[in-house]
Amino acid sequence: MNDYTEYMPFLIPLAILEIILAVVALVHVLRHPHYRFGNRPLWILIVVLVQIIGPVVYFAFGRGDE
Repeated sequence: MNDYTEYMPFLIPLAILEIILAVVALVHVLRHPHYRFGNRPLWILIVVLVQIIGPVVYFAFGRGDE
């Protein structure tokens, strides 16, 4: 069996970063009506379900002009 306790110093900050990034992206999706590609329900699904890559993809490609 693997001992996951040796990976905890790496996994805990990564999990915290992932949660913060997802929350920031989700708040932005919910507050702004304009998107470059797609619509609000699509971006909510991408941000919530695709874990760490979803929020990055939203900020890179989905966020529209203010």
